[in-house]
Amino acid sequence: MSRAAWLVGTLATLAAGGTGYVVGHGENPVPALAERARTEFARWAPTPMPAAQAPAKVTGPVVYYQDPDGKPVYSLSPMTTDDGRDFRAVHASEDVRFDEPDADGAMPADMAGHGMAGHEMAADTAKAGDAKPAAGARRVLYYRNPMGLPDTSVTPKKDSMGMDYIPVYEGEDAGGNVVTVTPGKVQRTGVRTEIAERRVVAQPVRVPGTVTLDERRVTVVATRSDAYVDHVENITTGDRVRRGQPLVHVYSPEINAAAAQLIANPGFDGARRRLQNLNVSEGVIDEMERTRRVPMAITWSSPRDGLVLQRTAVEGMKAAAGDTLFRIGDISTMWVLADVPERDLANVRVGQAATVRLRSAPGRTFSGKVGVIYPQVNPETRATRVRIELPNPDGTLLPDMYTDVEIATGNAKPVVAVPDDAVIDTGERQVVLIDRGEGRFEPKAVKVGVRGGGYTEIRDGVLAGDTIVTAANFLIDAESNLKAALQGMAPPKDDRQAANPGGTP
Repeated sequence: MSRAAWLVGTLATLAAGGTGYVVGHGENPVPALAERARTEFARWAPTPMPAAQAPAKVTGPVVYYQDPDGKPVYSLSPMTTDDGRDFRAVHASEDVRFDEPDADGAMPADMAGHGMAGHEMAADTAKAGDAKPAAGARRVLYYRNPMGLPDTSVTPKKDSMGMDYIPVYEGEDAGGNVVTVTPGKVQRTGVRTEIAERRVVAQPVRVPGTVTLDERRVTVVATRSDAYVDHVENITTGDRVRRGQPLVHVYSPEINAAAAQLIANPGFDGARRRLQNLNVSEGVIDEMERTRRVPMAITWSSPRDGLVLQRTAVEGMKAAAGDTLFRIGDISTMWVLADVPERDLANVRVGQAATVRLRSAPGRTFSGKVGVIYPQVNPETRATRVRIELPNPDGTLLPDMYTDVEIATGNAKPVVAVPDDAVIDTGERQVVLIDRGEGRFEPKAVKVGVRGGGYTEIRDGVLAGDTIVTAANFLIDAESNLKAALQGMAPPKDDRQAANPGGTP
């Protein structure tokens, strides 16, 4: 039965009853009947729907522009679609929360089902209650304090400063620490992401160094007995000499006596051994045996190819046993001694690649490897010397040159790494934010390794291919911390518990 038919039947019944009452009592039935009909009609007639409310006035500056069709396309500046339509300006008052706006699908209170005698109204109400919510609508679980205080409510309310409590929707707590951010908030706060990749992370150690001679390639020319310098060849400091090239001629009474004994006793091994002990070359000894003559002066030759580093021999001078006449060094291979501070010494290993730059030759670099780490720390500089061997075929590297050394520390194998800005370091733990898509971000505790080149090694917590937030991550982390704090508090179960916290049910 429809509502109109039911109402007509009710009025007819009232009219009949009123007529019978008047007949029995002799009164005019019209006023009483009219008043009863008006009361019943006002009770059961549908309440007129209120006029459409005017849209809320937007306030605040324009924060971004959105596609006019509602597509997830945003812009920080005015723009138009392909068909020439302007993007819709979104003001600050229209998008100021991390939470999505609640769908306005609730029925007004005055339209709720009323008790009545008929069963069709009750059936309609039951069907309406069983109907599924509109697409996109979400149920509010509870409301949390806007300032992050440990206070929740099952109904909308305001705090002491007049700020609305923030709704927590169904499904938001199911994702653990996942934080949902509206597309407009993502656009406005400048959230940027980057893919975590496997790469070589090296933290270079940059220290000063000095070029020195290879200690194994330096030779001193000296006599093993008192002698007099008879003649010096035309060789000076800085000249390059070859192996076997004559350097100086000396007269030594002790050498001449041994030479005379060798000639007087041919084949006597003791005389030959004595000349060898006096550092006389095998060529000079052979010449003595062949000519059977003792030379007045013995020729000393260069023992190696190299550079004359020092010349002290002067014609006519007396040289005591062991005095240096010439000092010759081979500069085909040079050493670079770098002073590594104590704080960086733990990252340096033998065999690591090193790059050397000369201050006298800007733009030119030499590549080598760490050969030796000296087992001593200088007590004055708190630094340890590291030796790097470099080939020097063209003689560019000279002793005592200043250099800038860069040692590539770290693991040479690729590791999972993220930009330095992606790591939020609290001092006790390190956290990164992983973009799960659709405005959802999950904070993840990680274990970090070495840093270098703008990247940080992640040893645990992130996999290669994860999308990591690199900008505006502190804002999302603040929201995540707030949510984590609220998760420790159970929301009110019903109105009685909210009205009487801590009381008995």
